[in-house]
Amino acid sequence: MSFNLSNFGYSKFSTKVQIIMEENSKIKLGISIGDLNGIGCEVALKTFEDNRMLDFCTPVIFASNKTVSHQMKVLGLNIVFNGVPSASKAIDNKLNIVNVWKEVPRINFGQATEDGGKYALKSLFAAVDALKKGEIDVLVTAPINKNNIQSDDFKFPGHTDYLAQELEGESLMFMVTDTLKIGLLTDHVAVKDVSSAIIPRLIRDKVNTIEKSLMVDFGIRKPKIALLGINPHSGDNGVIGKEDDEVLKPVIKEMANMGHLVYGPYSADSFFGSDGYKKFDAILAAYHDQGLIPFKTISFGQGVNFTAGLNKVRTSPDHGTAYEIAGKGVADASSFKEAVFMALKIFKNRTEYQELTKDVLKKQRLKRER
Repeated sequence: MSFNLSNFGYSKFSTKVQIIMEENSKIKLGISIGDLNGIGCEVALKTFEDNRMLDFCTPVIFASNKTVSHQMKVLGLNIVFNGVPSASKAIDNKLNIVNVWKEVPRINFGQATEDGGKYALKSLFAAVDALKKGEIDVLVTAPINKNNIQSDDFKFPGHTDYLAQELEGESLMFMVTDTLKIGLLTDHVAVKDVSSAIIPRLIRDKVNTIEKSLMVDFGIRKPKIALLGINPHSGDNGVIGKEDDEVLKPVIKEMANMGHLVYGPYSADSFFGSDGYKKFDAILAAYHDQGLIPFKTISFGQGVNFTAGLNKVRTSPDHGTAYEIAGKGVADASSFKEAVFMALKIFKNRTEYQELTKDVLKKQRLKRER
């Protein structure tokens, strides 16, 4: 089920809120503002324009009071917020703004400027620091421009790679909705380098990460995972490349023999059109576009980019900075709202899983003692 507020009435929205609130009320949700010249601030503000969102989480935007006020004025939004010096001082039932900077950066909507990247980076660094300190429970990142954010302190192709460095665990770029989940063997890797990057250890690691995420983050007890082929038609028995036969198939067979429900490799060109994906809990694509093109075609506006495998929860909308509509007040906040809902849902599932497994280990210990 998808929970887009523009398509749902109050009663259905309240039901979703209640589901999330059952165990974890007032989850502290941090937001990095993204490129100031894009739509990140707009979709974040529109998400919390509805006061009902404050009933079950405490949002904390890492930016500045003046920057957010300027954005609201340009966009014609009127939202009451609370300025705080740090996320630890955030107040429930309020939209909180952590003042990361005091100066007033110049906003040039629709342009990739040096300042756009500079302040996106300041917001991201402050938000991740708060996440690591436990001042926020989960993080939702607004879109960045991967070019203008580059600096001496940030030399990564995107959020996922940076978070993999800063947090604990093995990261996996996982595009998710309630009904479709696609992970990537390689994410921001040039197509010419894909086949050489896919080695047996990488496949095992990604399968294990996606399987654990499905169990812990999404409550699926015995996940079924499909792997897409590297070459067209999965190599056609070596006619169009040998990587599928020599790399993918042996690892799939090995993991299946170990009890993992892993299948493939499947020919990517027909896998989604034939609804083959509906038979699996998740799909592991060989490279970026092989997974994201069908995902965004099927789920655009409702999809969420989730960094699985890390010790902290981070989600993001499935779109970019959208410079072409920035500052016009027409950006659709649906995907950002879904990113918020997904972060809260995953946090709740992880908390429940930890409690359940802790009880099991305790019972096993007591049984041995008796």
